[in-house]
Amino acid sequence: MAETIALAGPDGARATLALRGAEPLAWRAGGRDLLWHGDPAHWDFRAPLLFPLVGASRDGVVRVDGRAHPMPQHGFARRAAFDLVEAAGDRALLRLADDAGTRAAYPFAFRLDAAVTLGAASLRFDWTLANRGETPMPYALGFHPAFPWPFAAADRAGHAVLFDASERPRVPEVAAGGLLSRATRAVPLAERRLPLSPDLFTEALVFLDAASRSMAFTGPDGAAIVLETESFPHLAIWTRPTAPFLSLECWTGHADWADAAGDLAGRASMIVLAPGESRRHAATLRFAPAP
Repeated sequence: MAETIALAGPDGARATLALRGAEPLAWRAGGRDLLWHGDPAHWDFRAPLLFPLVGASRDGVVRVDGRAHPMPQHGFARRAAFDLVEAAGDRALLRLADDAGTRAAYPFAFRLDAAVTLGAASLRFDWTLANRGETPMPYALGFHPAFPWPFAAADRAGHAVLFDASERPRVPEVAAGGLLSRATRAVPLAERRLPLSPDLFTEALVFLDAASRSMAFTGPDGAAIVLETESFPHLAIWTRPTAPFLSLECWTGHADWADAAGDLAGRASMIVLAPGESRRHAATLRFAPAP
């Protein structure tokens, strides 16, 4: 079986998906390549899907019914092999279900469907989580796409992120091991606009319970890549100071607080599905050319 799926949309739009992680590897619209091309020297991913957790866990484990289960940062889905359910032209459906390997880290019976649809200037993702077991299932889901920075410019100056609503100009500090601190730090956010500079990113900027449902990565010429979200309460922005990309992220949950006990049932901002219940989350990437 092929390891990637090619999608073709209207007006020359193109996208490539990997079966590993159901991760988009490339997205072209408006005659431009819009996803970061990837480089392990800076980061091992391009646009990973985060499940069953977002962020780091206390001591690298989650505890379910008193038993510790090793859990990598951002969960295991981004490295997992999804099955291709169907692919046709501008759309594809991929699926991940529990097995002996997943249950060692996350002892729940689940199904995660990732439906991807390519438009002329958009790439839409619909993720559906289903609890196939007989006990309540806590989970968190996140999407972590990265885009070239500089974007449509010679250097990194003049870029910004524009939120669709005013956000608080303070974000949690990130503690040792990637956990969230109760302390906060200021960011140079003026109502909806955050000017970007590499020195902002000693750690991720995490906007918990954000007012915005979308944010736009804008270049000096006014062109923008927009992340629109549905059923994702938290937003984040991340890069490394010397890395040539910017990541816009949407999360249903977040890393453990530094003072958390590590019990999965008590982890902040988890969604809990009853047996037989399912839940859908969606995000759309849009390209807006310079005016």
